[in-house]
Amino acid sequence: MNLQRVSIFFFLVLSIAFVSCDAQNPFDRGPVYDVAGNLERDSLLIADYLDTADIDSLYRIHDPSGVVIIVQEEGTASRPNGGNVIYTNYTGSLMSDGSVFDTNIENVARDNNIYVETRNYNIFSFQLGSGNVIQGWDIAFRRLRSGAKAKLIIPSPYGYRDSETNDKIPANSILIFDVEFKGMD
Repeated sequence: MNLQRVSIFFFLVLSIAFVSCDAQNPFDRGPVYDVAGNLERDSLLIADYLDTADIDSLYRIHDPSGVVIIVQEEGTASRPNGGNVIYTNYTGSLMSDGSVFDTNIENVARDNNIYVETRNYNIFSFQLGSGNVIQGWDIAFRRLRSGAKAKLIIPSPYGYRDSETNDKIPANSILIFDVEFKGMD
């Protein structure tokens, strides 16, 4: 009986060892994204950018996450909570070279050669905290009052990380969004 238990135990150990060495192991997800390392790198780049950029602002919010919110026009309504639907106009650009990669404003899209004829250029809406937008937006919009205009500087871990699915956004890009917080439900 003990020999049978030892045999079963030995068989299980070998099976686990064999599966973990298999190149087709479904639990092997590759290298882990280095959030802390990228935040450290991005914070230095953002600090250099802010030292030299000529940005009109009422005030700046340096969120503990590393997201920077530069309020250019104060809103008069309240701040949103998780679950509120946010309505905004936006233009997204790369901090590295200022190139515009996305907008919901038709003339801005045309001026930057990113216009898509089949796209609907209306006010953009999303539910705060639902995961439908990049994490940096959820962080930043919680700090703005409805009616505000602001510039959001979003470190790569709160943007698109190391994704290479959009040819206009290189991996680990720091993003800048000019937003006009139109209202919320």
